[in-house]
Amino acid sequence: MKVKKFVAPSMQEAMKKIRTEMGNDAVILNSKVINTGGFLGLFTKKKIEVIAAIDPDMPVDDKKMSRPSYTSKAKQHELERIDATQSKGSIQTNEINPYLLAEVKELKSLIQSMSNQEQISLYPEPLKRLLEKMTKQEINVSLRNQAMSELLAFWYQQNENPSTEQLEDKQREYFESQLSDLSFGGITYQKKYINVIGPTGVGKTTTLAKLAAECVIQKKKKVAFITTDTYRIAAIDQLKTYAKILNIPIEVCYNLEDFKQAKQKLHSYDYILIDTAGRNFLESQYVTDLQKIIDFNEDMETFLVLAATAKSTDMLAVYKQFSIIPIDKLIITKLDETATRGPLFDVMIQTKKGIAYTTHGQNVPDDIEESTRKHIVEQILR
Repeated sequence: MKVKKFVAPSMQEAMKKIRTEMGNDAVILNSKVINTGGFLGLFTKKKIEVIAAIDPDMPVDDKKMSRPSYTSKAKQHELERIDATQSKGSIQTNEINPYLLAEVKELKSLIQSMSNQEQISLYPEPLKRLLEKMTKQEINVSLRNQAMSELLAFWYQQNENPSTEQLEDKQREYFESQLSDLSFGGITYQKKYINVIGPTGVGKTTTLAKLAAECVIQKKKKVAFITTDTYRIAAIDQLKTYAKILNIPIEVCYNLEDFKQAKQKLHSYDYILIDTAGRNFLESQYVTDLQKIIDFNEDMETFLVLAATAKSTDMLAVYKQFSIIPIDKLIITKLDETATRGPLFDVMIQTKKGIAYTTHGQNVPDDIEESTRKHIVEQILR
């Protein structure tokens, strides 16, 4: 096997050299960014170093079968046209030779199949730093690899090495695109009943009080509470305290009949906010019991409350348990109690639910933020 090192100002130039000297069947073994020239560490220039190899003894028939047959001149012309198009700042995918697109797709698949250590050796230093941050944030491995594949392609498409800011913008753009089909934002105010559900200890009652404060103080709406959390006396007392502060009524319901009577009693109010009991999320009977108390199908917007401190597997298990109830969006609490927020990407993508609010403390009515797609990506990646 013949192995040779090539150094060029860009990956495109390196590929041209490789094809000219070794032909179209050369294989890329490794690539990295290096600093050349300069004096005493100053005035250096960044270049691409590529290690390529070819087996000169490969039978001609095998070479022909290795990829679709089209002439070297035609491929060289296509590469030159792509380079010229790139220098103008845009590439139209439908104008590029389909065989080249297939090779790019194959390269991305190869990168994603490599181990983390093997992948890291491919990346320029600025990309390695982004990968390290995503790893520390515990972003799902598959999602992380896809992001790095996009960033690597972006790096080599530029005439000059992109800045850290440009790479971070591209990273955010990628993750926003993964959430493009999800709905974000707070209460829609299109339904009369606003309900929060979730496991024990995630802060449902405090979150509900924050939502009530938004309705009363900011939206100037006439609001009331209903609580079905009859398992804990402290929970009822806590909500009664919030109701007194906000000067709004509260009804306690033990069964579906109580719930229907409370709705009738509070029919003149603009919005009714409903608190539910927190129970062990592994007990499916708890969700069934909820359905016996609350009519979830009538004019109701439901938020599932999850704690950012939980593992993604636990959050997904909670969602699965509650998914027999129509869930509109997620509310993520305790954002101030964890430094790793990457699992939220996995939760949103797998549940296909966006985030309505995030909370970061116990203060009512403060310590809550309405979410947008852009804002939630920034919160997770920063």
